[in-house]
Amino acid sequence: MLWLTDINNLSITFYQWLSLPYIWPWLVILIAILLGISSAWITWQLLQRQQEPKLEAQASVDKIAWHSLSIEQVLDKLQVSIHGLAQAEISKRQQRYGLNQLPEIKPRSALLRFFSQFHNLIIYVLLLTVLVTLVLGHLVDSGVIFGVVIINALIGFIQEGKAEDALQAIRNMLSLQASVLRDGKQVAISAEQLVPGDIVALQSGDKVPADLRLLKCKNFHVQEAVLTGESLPVEKQIDPVVQSSELGDRLSMAYSGTLVSSGQATGLVIATGINTEIGLISALVSKVETLVTPLLKQVAQFGRWLTSSIFVLATATFFFGHYYRGYDFTEMFMAAVGLAIAAIPEGLPAIMSITLAIGVQRMAKRHAIIRRLPAVETLGSVTVICS
Repeated sequence: MLWLTDINNLSITFYQWLSLPYIWPWLVILIAILLGISSAWITWQLLQRQQEPKLEAQASVDKIAWHSLSIEQVLDKLQVSIHGLAQAEISKRQQRYGLNQLPEIKPRSALLRFFSQFHNLIIYVLLLTVLVTLVLGHLVDSGVIFGVVIINALIGFIQEGKAEDALQAIRNMLSLQASVLRDGKQVAISAEQLVPGDIVALQSGDKVPADLRLLKCKNFHVQEAVLTGESLPVEKQIDPVVQSSELGDRLSMAYSGTLVSSGQATGLVIATGINTEIGLISALVSKVETLVTPLLKQVAQFGRWLTSSIFVLATATFFFGHYYRGYDFTEMFMAAVGLAIAAIPEGLPAIMSITLAIGVQRMAKRHAIIRRLPAVETLGSVTVICS
């Protein structure tokens, strides 16, 4: 049982060390330095993350309202015959347009995603409060405050993970194979090899492998819920439609990631990869931007004002008591720390997180994914969503 004696001796030494008159200021300074270093590390990691390449459009065919053009005009603009592309032209277009796939953005590590939830001035103040109250022996207070901080971090961590899973789900919507007409022959190829100008054959059960201008249709219906939210299959046609038509009304088009529910069709590829409509959605979801809502602005302003006020009041209390009234240094330092702890609204992050999490949960029940918790505030002001 010698180890129990060693632990007891170590505890006695530790408390003797804490009882030294000038140890508290240095301890607080050390904790502040550690928090500052961690904040700088997280900031650097986030900046490095922002400098990584985002999903951007590859070389693309000029922005044309393909749905409003006749079949002859579409074939002419893409410089392709009804027999498909020749092999030499295919190689040139593959070099120009790249593969028909959505680029994969490297996700943030789980560790960085978790610790970035603490990158907030009020959270740093709360963590400092946890350490000070723990050293003072107020275990219940420390546990409650620390629990609030951890719950806040976990909610944000889990929600960001769901958003990244959603991006991967979009990638999984793309077709793997395509039946294409090349050099006058119908061949099966990987959908990644498609280029603008390819002529693709579709039948019931197929996923549309790229954005297509339809050339032939026979009782052709497409399920477009992933793009438009329309629950019923849409019957397609080959006739041009009005140029100003919305996405769901472009009956002469079939879009990447949608599902053929019945019939047969032949279509001309007019966009691939990130230039497709589903690619645009993927790019929007993958963008990592700093989200600053009115609520966050107010809380940040309040946090700066509160922290500055607490520091000024605590410092004034210490100097007034020690130098003007002659109280003991340690006694006044502990009084100043106690004043600072009492003035910190420990429940504020918890109230914010719980309120926003309730909104996120309600949205999740309706299959709406919110990448950042604060977005619930501005989304709550929306009355009508047009799709």
